[in-house]
Amino acid sequence: MVIIGIDPHKSSFTAVAVNRSGATVGSRRFVVNAGTATALVKWCRRDLAKDVLADLRRIDSSIKANEAQMRDAVAATTTTLQKVHGINTVSAAKLLGHIRDITRFPSADPFAGYTGTALLAASSGENTRHRLNTGGNRQLNSVLHTIAVCRARDPGPGRVYYQRKLDEGKTRAEARRALKRRLANVLYRRMRRDQQHAPPTAA
Repeated sequence: MVIIGIDPHKSSFTAVAVNRSGATVGSRRFVVNAGTATALVKWCRRDLAKDVLADLRRIDSSIKANEAQMRDAVAATTTTLQKVHGINTVSAAKLLGHIRDITRFPSADPFAGYTGTALLAASSGENTRHRLNTGGNRQLNSVLHTIAVCRARDPGPGRVYYQRKLDEGKTRAEARRALKRRLANVLYRRMRRDQQHAPPTAA
């Protein structure tokens, strides 16, 4: 969305266009005469559109450059995280960047706590329930959520586990939380194995 504001004066006015975040994407001074309205509309439709398109192209180019840097950085670690269904370059980079040394977690349980996937009991009577865990690293929690959505949707062990939880009477949200907790175990074991098999660093 682009908003255009006009600062009017007696003989001229300045039109300024800003985007949703308030950043200026274009501005132009117009001399007041019989053709001013037409010139303003023309600027809005053509010239401003060109400015916005140029900004989008610059942003797209920057995103591609960042993705290339992330691919190189992830490849340099010799990680196998991207072999896990649902993990791409960006999510692998987030996992590696936030976790760094997986050995600082003695087991999968504290790792699950750090990623906000540890199940929090909210049982009532004979009903065993788990409520939403709002703690932990929310960026990593978002990564595991995305992986869980992919695994629950696509055929495979994740889908089977998710369906089993639904058959047990869990809600979709509860089944997804259980799957995220299970995925935390998977990622923990893989990252531990990757680190154990990583080539020694130069002294």
